Amino acid sequence: MKLYLRLFIFCCFWFVVPAYATVRLPQLISDGMVLQRNVPLNIWGWADAGEKVTVAFKGKQYKTKAAATGEWQVTLPAMKAGGPYTLDITASNTVSIKDILIGDVWFCSGQSNMVLPMERVKEKYPEDIAQTNNPQIRNFFVATQADVTAEHADVLSAKWNMATPKNVLAFGAATWFFANQLYKKYHVPIGIINSSVGGVPIHAWISREGLKNIAPFNARILQINTAAFKDSIAKLPVKINPPTEQNDLGFLETVHWNDTAYVPNNWHNFWLPGYWADQGVKSLNGIVWFRKEITLPDSMAGKPAKLFLGRIVDADEAYVNGKFVGRITYQYPPRRYEIPAGLLKAGKNIIVVRLTNTSGKGGFVPGKTYNLKVGNEVIDLRGQWQYKVGSVFYLGQFTPLPAFIAQNEPAGLFNTMVAPFTRYPVKGFLWNQGETNIGASEGYGTLLKTLIGDWRNKWHNAGLPFIYAQLANYGEVEYSPSESQWADVRQEQLSALSVSDTRMITTIDLGEWNDIHPLNKKDVGERFAIAAENLAYGELSIVPSGPIYQSAKTIGNNIEITFTNIGGGLVAKGEPTLSYFAVAGIDKKFVWATAVIQNNKVVVHSDVIANPMYVRYAWADNPETANLYNKQGLPASPFEAEIKQK
Repeated sequence: MKLYLRLFIFCCFWFVVPAYATVRLPQLISDGMVLQRNVPLNIWGWADAGEKVTVAFKGKQYKTKAAATGEWQVTLPAMKAGGPYTLDITASNTVSIKDILIGDVWFCSGQSNMVLPMERVKEKYPEDIAQTNNPQIRNFFVATQADVTAEHADVLSAKWNMATPKNVLAFGAATWFFANQLYKKYHVPIGIINSSVGGVPIHAWISREGLKNIAPFNARILQINTAAFKDSIAKLPVKINPPTEQNDLGFLETVHWNDTAYVPNNWHNFWLPGYWADQGVKSLNGIVWFRKEITLPDSMAGKPAKLFLGRIVDADEAYVNGKFVGRITYQYPPRRYEIPAGLLKAGKNIIVVRLTNTSGKGGFVPGKTYNLKVGNEVIDLRGQWQYKVGSVFYLGQFTPLPAFIAQNEPAGLFNTMVAPFTRYPVKGFLWNQGETNIGASEGYGTLLKTLIGDWRNKWHNAGLPFIYAQLANYGEVEYSPSESQWADVRQEQLSALSVSDTRMITTIDLGEWNDIHPLNKKDVGERFAIAAENLAYGELSIVPSGPIYQSAKTIGNNIEITFTNIGGGLVAKGEPTLSYFAVAGIDKKFVWATAVIQNNKVVVHSDVIANPMYVRYAWADNPETANLYNKQGLPASPFEAEIKQK
């Protein structure tokens, strides 16, 4: 049986029908869990068919009997915040769940910027991590699993973890700062369920029922369920890994290129950071070795150190004085390699990086940190290195990726990573996703609105607060008005505010031009918390976000724009005037316009557009100079608007 078929059967068409000899609980109902306050609570599990089950909690007992399927459930009355408590479930055996808190539970989902852990930002927030010691904040992290055929009753092995300096490293960074701010304000236990997967589209998170009227996803769901389609999956090719050591000159020579005894021959100069395609090497995908000799003072010798190698496209292995110190297999994580005591020496030291790139521009991402750090002493590694090509890949060495990946398919993640939670009451939802829909933005707003309604329907609560993040700035800065796929998605996201009980946080100022995973997750989390304070906690005096476009009208050849969420008033942050407004006539050819704040509205004008019909703000992948804010310090959402003619 082909490898992919085996994985497909195990991961995609797997559905557990458990056998019950004793009472069993879902992963979620376990030691350290946080239950939602002030609402009836479901406790459920499995036992032998017809078996009597007793649940004891806070001095009261709740009795039921397992159905023919073995499933049972009891409902506890609404309770105030508190704990810790113990819950006992008795059937033919007794299971005790300890250290239970009652507070607020938030279901947090999306892709990589929601799941990105505190460990990835530990150098940015060392004091926040060191000071973390709050058993009232708990995190339940959901492991990735996908299935397109059936909703699962439970998730893969998981547990609740309380916030400690060690445990918090595995918390989602944005969700940690969100929970921490809410706890500091309300002093109520906070439970975070983080069910997120990097690099996935929005339709994977919506149920089959939710997608039944949305093309082309409804047709795809029907196709997936046919026998012919399942048979075609079995015949899909398996991706062949690129050649490694057996085809790499760096390992074929008698003395390997990472060995301290190796003498470089015919190596070329390379300025780091940078991409080799920008330094005279055309269309190369393969294995390239990089080497640099540095001189260290006596004060750095023999001590443990950390090697920072920024971001690398795609995979790398790093060596210091011939010893392997770290490896990362894909491009996004920051390279932060620990160097053990005794490896560095006074005088000459050699750093070697073996870089593997399979597509696009390979190299070292500019604008990141490249240095060697020992205590407070730092050696800058930017500058002249040497490189040599170890292997060149050619197209025939690879077979294409399979066309079917369950986590990218309609309902593929809803079935496994949302459905198991829908009977567990929550305070609300956080959503951070959209990067994967870049280039396919049409209809994203409809899908986001569908997801909101679908989840509320599945949780049987039409008013559950839903708070989501608009895409951050990313990519190279444009200094001329232009089209933008990132702006297209932001506009679609903006449209979902038409759904009741929603809030959108704008992160247009929190991104990094060279990193799709920006490190500033504290401001993201705290903006989520501000929106939650307004929407979920009823603090209507709190402005939940930056200014949001409301309407526009023409006055002569000026456009007057009105916003909501202006708070204490509109301001131009950091500059005397507003920037990044553009207008267009009927041809929709945009030009930059002057924009001024008048009576907490923005008036936009261009001398070259006599009859303005369209206006844009911050319409770019990375609108770096966009500076419309409210006095609360929150940025305005990018937007495009057509001015209706009277």
